[in-house]
This record gives sequence, structure tokens and C-alpha cells, in this order.
Amino acid sequence: MCRHLAFLGPEEPLGGLLVDPPHSLYRQSWAPRRQRYGTVNADGFGVGWYAEGDPVPARYRRAGPIWGDQSFADLARVVRTTGLLAAVRDATVAGADGEAAAAPFAAGTWLFSHNGAVAGWPRSLASLVPSLPPVELLSLEARSDSAFVWALVLNRLRGGDGEGQALADTVLEVARAAPGSRLNLLLTNGEMIAATAWGDTVWYLSEPGRRTVVASEPYDDDPHWQEVPDRTLLTASRTDVLLTPLKDPDDTATDATDTTETPVHHTASDDKASAPPKEPIA
Repeated sequence: MCRHLAFLGPEEPLGGLLVDPPHSLYRQSWAPRRQRYGTVNADGFGVGWYAEGDPVPARYRRAGPIWGDQSFADLARVVRTTGLLAAVRDATVAGADGEAAAAPFAAGTWLFSHNGAVAGWPRSLASLVPSLPPVELLSLEARSDSAFVWALVLNRLRGGDGEGQALADTVLEVARAAPGSRLNLLLTNGEMIAATAWGDTVWYLSEPGRRTVVASEPYDDDPHWQEVPDRTLLTASRTDVLLTPLKDPDDTATDATDTTETPVHHTASDDKASAPPKEPIA
């Protein structure tokens, strides 16, 4: 349960994306408009951003609410970026991990966030532990469902999967092990964004050739915001948004997405992307 946002586009201050808009992520920490689970996101926050000439992102994370951190207010005013991922957190269960449990999680060029909750955590995912190298388990930043899901995604990325496929396959795997989980995942490497809509809201705002924003909910009332259908994978760059329906978790195939169907593209010629098929592709 949280709100998160990723951005790719021309350089602008962090505050122009996270603080200044009328329904910004900053405001969503206490007054979200479309949050289905929980009401206040005061259990930590974080932002990761990319600086020109450096592919490895910087991070600023804290255990408390974003509105109580004056240092962040200064950073947001002066730090500029062409890509970021930020989140405000409502903890699934109480814990002592504090700042370490706040997204974004990071490795190499990647930043990651999870909006949702794994049903039955931690017992429900015990069967997935053998799929991870022991060093990955021992290196978890936090003892939370989100940190474990990130480890599953990262293991696939390091194994050579693309960002979208890594998210889709992880969602399918976790949904099978823990039915009823909410698995809205968000991932960026500073050049592309991948996200899943699985149990909660995801929206995107695209100005093809210029900027792309993917968020739990719109930060303003721009009519060009588009909602992503549930059980959908989104992959995006600065020029294109691609929506691909995800398979039902009971499907026995190994891949979470069906590449035999034509996904939905949103490019500069589209006023509004048409919806994917109403039923998930099996």
C-alpha cells in the first residue's frame, strides 16, 4: 500500500514532479484520491534519480513522512533530473526496518517500487525461497514483502530477462503462490519504464518524443492521463507506451505475457490508446 511515480523526460527539478502539482506525490502521502487500500502514506518515502552522465541513480530515503522532512524540500527545489522513481509508503505490517524498507530499491542502473501487498506474507512465499541464490536472501535490504519481490525481479534481470518480462514473470509467480496479492510493480533504468497493474491503479501521461510519466494516480487533472487496465504490463520510453495483457495466474505456461497477440501502442498519432482485450490473454 503506497503511491509511486516514475518519469522520463527533459530535465526538470524533482519538485516539479513530486511537490508542485496540485495532486502531487507529496500530497498523496496524506490525501490520495484513488488509493483503494489504506489512507495515509506516512511510513517512509524515497526518491531515486539519474544525473547527467552517470547511469547509476542516487537515492534519498527516510523512515518518516515526506511532509516532515525539510531536507527533502531543499533537494526537491534544486536537484534536476531526466529520470526518476519515487514512492511514499504505507507499510503492510509494522516492522523495524525503517528507511531500508522505503522504496525505491536499487541495484546497478535499476530502481524499483512495489505498491500493494503479498497475501499471507511471509509464509505464502516460502516455496519461492529456493529460487533465489543464498547470497541474494542474505543481502535483502529489509524483511518485507516488497524487498523479497524485488529480489525475485532482480534475479531475473541478472539472468538476462528484459525489464518487462522480469516484472511480468515475477507477478505471475507470486500471484500463483499467494492468490489475492496486489502486485503493482514499477521499474526503471533511466531510459525506460516497466510497470504492472495488478490489484490497484496505474495511470500514464505520455507526450511522445518528450516525456512519459507512470504513476499510481494522476498528479493533476490533465485530460491526457490514461488508466492502465488491471492485469496489464506497461513498458514505456520517452517516445512510446506499450500495454500488454497479463495471463491468468492459473495458466500453466511459463511466460506471463502472450507475444502471439498484438499489444496496444500509444504513439504521437494516438489521442487515446485503445483498451486491450477485456479478458486476459491465456
